[in-house]
Amino acid sequence: MLQPEDFFNLSETRFKDLFNNIEYVWDTLKGIRNYIDKHIEPNVSGLRKSRVFIDKTMVLHNGDAIESGFDISTSDRKTIVKKDGAVLESASIIYAGAVLMDDNIQIGKGTIIEPGALIKGPAIIGDNTELRQGAYLRGNTLVGDNCVVGHATELKSCIMLGGSKAGHFAYIGDSILGKVNLGAGTKLANLKMVESSITVNINGKKYETGLRKFGAVLGDGVETGCNSVTSPGTLLGKDVLLYPNATARGYYPPGIIIKLKQTQVLRKRI
Repeated sequence: MLQPEDFFNLSETRFKDLFNNIEYVWDTLKGIRNYIDKHIEPNVSGLRKSRVFIDKTMVLHNGDAIESGFDISTSDRKTIVKKDGAVLESASIIYAGAVLMDDNIQIGKGTIIEPGALIKGPAIIGDNTELRQGAYLRGNTLVGDNCVVGHATELKSCIMLGGSKAGHFAYIGDSILGKVNLGAGTKLANLKMVESSITVNINGKKYETGLRKFGAVLGDGVETGCNSVTSPGTLLGKDVLLYPNATARGYYPPGIIIKLKQTQVLRKRI
């Protein structure tokens, strides 16, 4: 019920060994930094050249930073990079205006970093992923393949396993996301107002996570509506739907629908 495989299809993520020898799914959050240190292959030093602000659009291809002589076009919603008439397959594009705060960053193949995105290391970013304008990666982040980190979306100490979409105005802190879609304004709160570690209560049993900061675990197929919120330590099983403006707290088994409870009061206009 609380193991990683209860929430995710681990065969579809590049980070599956992160879950080795894990008792409860949230224990994975304790090993993010060590995992990154062991697996990261930084490849942005040629782009940065000790700069923070990328002042002209550049391309990464087969480990090389290409500064000029390429063309970027779009066909059938696919971005194509060419140099000397030849297509650079799986080239990544880092647009002018992106900010790379340090060299401890790995950018995958076919990934696009738009102007205004800011990345602090350590960070591993997968293949065919989009970091859109205004995205903010604060460090200790693992972003898998085919993900979207959208405008004004902030990531901190979190894992997006792959196919994870957070397109607009989201906060994702100390959390693990499977193949999910977050509606605009989704917030995964990660810190209790009262200073104590976070516990998870399920059917009268209390689980001590040992985590002072713990946002949420969102299983594959989870959908959240606009302006929805999860309280610290929330677990949403596979295919859970969290409706707009609703707040989730605790553990929800697969397939549950969570709606905002409303009481409508009717009265005459004065």
